[in-house]
Amino acid sequence: MSISLLAAPRSTLSLLTALWIGVTGLARADSPEPAIAEVTSPQTSPHDVREYRLLSLDNGLTALLVHDPEADKAAASMNVSVGSADDPEDLAGLAHFLEHMLFLGTEPFPEADAYQGYINRHGGSHNAFTAPHDTNYFFDIEPEALPGALDRFSQFFIAPLFNADQLESERNVVHSEYQARIRDEARREFDVLDQFLNPEHPGTGFSVGSRETLAAPAEGEPDLRERVIDFYERHYDANVMHLALIAPQDLDAQEALVRERFGAIRDRDLEAPRIDVPLALDEPLPMALQARSLRDRQQVRFLFPIPDPVDDYPFKPVDFLANLLGHEGEGSLLAALREAGLADALSAGVTRSDGENALFAVTLSLTPEGVERLDTIQASLFAAIAGIAERGLEAWRYEEQASLAEQQFRFLQHGPPVRSVTHLAMNLAHYPEEDALYAPYRMGEFDAERLAPYLEALTPDRLIRLYSGPEVEGEATSPWFHAPYRAETRVEWPEATPLGGLALPEPNPFIAQDLELLGHQDSRPELRLETPGARLWHQAHSGFRTPQVEWRFSLQHPAASESPREAALTQLLAGWLDDSLNEVFYPARLAGHHFEAYAHARGLTLSFSGWRDRQPLVMREALAQLIEGEIAEESVARVKQRLAREWRNAPQAALYQQASRTLGEALIRPQWPTADLLEALSSLDGEALHAYRRDFLDALHIEAMAVGDLDAALASQEAQLVFDALAPRLDAEAIPSLTPLAARQLPPLRPDSQRQESLLLRYLQGPDRSLASQAELAVLGQLLSTPFYTRLRTEEQLGYVVNAGYRPLLDAPGIALLVQSPETGSQAIGERIDAFLETFDASLADLDDAALAPYRQAVRDQLLARDTSLGQLTDRLWRGLALGDDTFDRRERLAAEVMAVDGERLRRAWQALRQRDPLDVAFDPGDEPSDVLTLSRSLAPLPEDGAEE
Repeated sequence: MSISLLAAPRSTLSLLTALWIGVTGLARADSPEPAIAEVTSPQTSPHDVREYRLLSLDNGLTALLVHDPEADKAAASMNVSVGSADDPEDLAGLAHFLEHMLFLGTEPFPEADAYQGYINRHGGSHNAFTAPHDTNYFFDIEPEALPGALDRFSQFFIAPLFNADQLESERNVVHSEYQARIRDEARREFDVLDQFLNPEHPGTGFSVGSRETLAAPAEGEPDLRERVIDFYERHYDANVMHLALIAPQDLDAQEALVRERFGAIRDRDLEAPRIDVPLALDEPLPMALQARSLRDRQQVRFLFPIPDPVDDYPFKPVDFLANLLGHEGEGSLLAALREAGLADALSAGVTRSDGENALFAVTLSLTPEGVERLDTIQASLFAAIAGIAERGLEAWRYEEQASLAEQQFRFLQHGPPVRSVTHLAMNLAHYPEEDALYAPYRMGEFDAERLAPYLEALTPDRLIRLYSGPEVEGEATSPWFHAPYRAETRVEWPEATPLGGLALPEPNPFIAQDLELLGHQDSRPELRLETPGARLWHQAHSGFRTPQVEWRFSLQHPAASESPREAALTQLLAGWLDDSLNEVFYPARLAGHHFEAYAHARGLTLSFSGWRDRQPLVMREALAQLIEGEIAEESVARVKQRLAREWRNAPQAALYQQASRTLGEALIRPQWPTADLLEALSSLDGEALHAYRRDFLDALHIEAMAVGDLDAALASQEAQLVFDALAPRLDAEAIPSLTPLAARQLPPLRPDSQRQESLLLRYLQGPDRSLASQAELAVLGQLLSTPFYTRLRTEEQLGYVVNAGYRPLLDAPGIALLVQSPETGSQAIGERIDAFLETFDASLADLDDAALAPYRQAVRDQLLARDTSLGQLTDRLWRGLALGDDTFDRRERLAAEVMAVDGERLRRAWQALRQRDPLDVAFDPGDEPSDVLTLSRSLAPLPEDGAEE
């Protein structure tokens, strides 16, 4: 697999993450040219119905306005070209700390929760992240509330207060964030790597910040608030800011909003900082590093210093190389390593970009045998590189990649507005304005000379080999993420023989040729085929203006999760199918056809996504493999290793994720703990899987769905071929239902965790599964969210991971209140939550319908939010069908119920909720895990309609 931020939209930007250190670097372009007066528009996709306008304000701010007439959310993102690489030497984490402080009050809106509360009341979301060279702030909101949101948002960059009484509390929050991420494996590896890169390079420092690095200065020196203000004034300037805005308001209205609110940002005539020192020094190269991992996983990164390819972005030379090295088809490096039993996954691409320098990375997930044969793997990598130099620099290969990129851009689906604006704001900062949309896809004429400096850099004498595994014995420990490591510089690599059979890819047979838009449109899915053993739901949908189709086939078996053994076998069957087709289907993935088999409580689902043309080829190949493909022991062994590694590492996952899983294990049937699955997996082999496949396929019920640019006749024809091949014979009633249980009188549940933080997740479950109860708890969750966060995170600084809101389990309504803390124990967290709930009791008692209205409207709008891609639409419909919504109008009915909730009804629902016993998932370091299944065995199903069962 190839990974490059120049080849595809920057999907690494997570909307759930407030910090992004340089695990995946961003390219940096030259500072933009001086502002020009005329309004221009970027290059757009031919099927894009949105309108665009580029602005340069008098103060130097660049803004891209997007009129999306179909948007039901407005969104904005401001990218500031300064980040953690610009931290002062004596205040590591200052850029990140500043990012936090901007949320805590401005001169016109001094309350610490003024911005967050407004966004929440109007159905929106918000976040920010600090990267090495960028700080990005973003939000989305109901369109009619956009002016008020921009009023508050723009003041971040005009008149922040930097409240002195918030400094210490936010310093604690930053420290909690650091503690929450201290066991992250990628950060640990790069903490080790940073010790051997150029110490003068600002990107090799500590970026998160902690109490230690953000401590009060020595007597006589400027205090922390002064340093924050100084950093802000030296780096935050309209000339290094790029704003993106998407809204249903027309471009003239948007321009008026932006000019009025952002024109007052100071023009300090600043430029984006540039780095003028190398990222890696020649003297210690080549080098071999080893770092101890906390998880049971072993991998190696082969890293090569290269010039930053940003200036060559129109030609994608590094992407071209990464696609060849990261190929997974027949004859590829990964295929050879898999066949030899040395590795099970590979990725290639650029990391640690700084505008001048970068690292090219080839990362491999290793088998135990691969750990013992690193030199063979390395020799095979260089053999693959030599093959590219000798035979791979051919124009047709480049033109094939360029054609696929152009195809993707031609039918671009934008996704949620908040994600789009974040990408656009960052693209404005790093590419010419006219390429703000097109840059990730643009590939000009093939030029082999442009490849030379990158290909020539991939040599053994320039290699940094970074291995990580749990068995590494360290000679030193990295300073911030405490990873034991060993290092050898100027290493002489031993001779090794590369694996044979390496070859370059052949022309891709899966590239779609027929891209005609058929234009059929149904209002909702219709039942097209129904037999005693199968049903097909189909919706012709052309609203996304792409000739693509999403297929889902749920192959359901009565005993798929009957015991841990059956559940493990179902996982093994799905994993084997994916693994055994990896080489065959990798060209299909490159061509835009995606296949995945995934296991679930009722069986496994076959998911197909991609162009209508050539999709039947993929479907037939997957079916043939499932029904009669050889179950090779080496494939089963690879999948077993992956599953075992995943389940063994469960206690190392983020603590809040472990708590969520524990809650599901207690209150959803069927579901099995990972420890039980791991034990069952140990005795399984190819013979067991072969027998299970026979039994599984012999007793099936199939639910199928097709959504996209496909008419009913062709959908029925293709589905019938699948039904005929699998011959399902069971009706739906033969398949056990997914059942939520009633949470009643359980002791606190303790996850099986090796984390060093404490946590409490308090779950308040509704009385039944009716739409009325779901509506009431959804509105209560919206009301709780901001005050809970403000009280327990901002004011009481209990931790970085603090949230509350509506949390259904299947269709069982509930509210989850969660705090994860590095220092406060679960009992004390529970006391703080109790105190908050008492305060909320009082505030709810005084709530009138006028104050309730915006929260109710926000929930309603979230329920009815427009799907922004064909995949998102299909997944929503598919989830609804799994819960029995075969009229596909559940969200509309629930939205109507939400709008009927008034203050008095809400108070009654809250009082009833408070009278029922909550369910706590609690953890403190050293706790013994609970036997969750035994404790929850006596729980009855939660009633559907209020009648106790």
